[in-house]
Amino acid sequence: MGAFRAIAAILCGLCVLAVHGPASAQSWPAAKPITIVVPVPPGPSVDMIARLVAPKLSEALGQTVIVDNRSGANGTIGSAMVAHAAPDGYTLLAATPASHVTAVHLMKNLPFDPVKDFTPLMAAVEPATALIVNADLPVNSVQELIAYAKANPGKLSYGSSGIGSVFHLTGELFNRIVGVNITHVPYRGVSQPMQDVAAGHIQLLHISLSSARGALASGKAKVIAILEPKRYAKLPNVPSISETLPAFRKPSTWFGFFGPANMPPEIVTRLNAEMRKAITAPEVRAKLEDSDLTIIADTPAEFAALQKEGIQQFGEIIKAAGIGPQ
Repeated sequence: MGAFRAIAAILCGLCVLAVHGPASAQSWPAAKPITIVVPVPPGPSVDMIARLVAPKLSEALGQTVIVDNRSGANGTIGSAMVAHAAPDGYTLLAATPASHVTAVHLMKNLPFDPVKDFTPLMAAVEPATALIVNADLPVNSVQELIAYAKANPGKLSYGSSGIGSVFHLTGELFNRIVGVNITHVPYRGVSQPMQDVAAGHIQLLHISLSSARGALASGKAKVIAILEPKRYAKLPNVPSISETLPAFRKPSTWFGFFGPANMPPEIVTRLNAEMRKAITAPEVRAKLEDSDLTIIADTPAEFAALQKEGIQQFGEIIKAAGIGPQ
């Protein structure tokens, strides 16, 4: 009889696991704090998004949520940490296309697969981006810029935060679509090229509006187009570049959240729901709008599709520009 009871207990336990799944998914998030790894230094970037979401997530889940900056190697060091972490919902990643889209084409020895090694949770926001030119450049529209570039070959240059960066590739896309050759000047970071546009050392930038606000306010630079498909609500009189160039489709430059591959579906669903509530909370929305960030707050499936679309689009731009992996 004792043996029979022991076997029955084991079978009962197996039935519970079959119905309810792994114990880690059942106990989550009670076991320990949740860590959001940010693969860039603290600042007004995806780090800010993580720090806005973390306290809201902590409140909703009843568990401490820690933001851990692990920067380096264009975001791949922190991303690799999460790729190799247990898929139990306790280690998450706040990421950008630098590590999860363009790196596919630009890095030879990427220490993870940006698609296979991660579980998409939510694309949180999209920075509002624009085409900015020096205030003294005699152009006030995309049409006038194209005409000026064709009439003055070799005289225009644009800056970016480095070879292979999102805004370098945006400039290459612009060149290819309109048939001009505006020279690319790479920098480290975005502050110096913005200063050089204001000073007239280079003539234009494709850049986030938040990074250009100072130069625009000083009158030393002007915005001639929004790079998104639609006009930006805070600058309703500035046309979208697609109004002039319907073929111009800048790939999404989202800030979003991932977990390791193979996370339990119930944890993914809960995290997505709570992250969406956090990012759309009135006080968070206000801070995002002040920073020229547009809320996406999509589903995991939509985020996965957005990432794969970006990999394809940026891949085409990189190939056309003749940029090889390093």
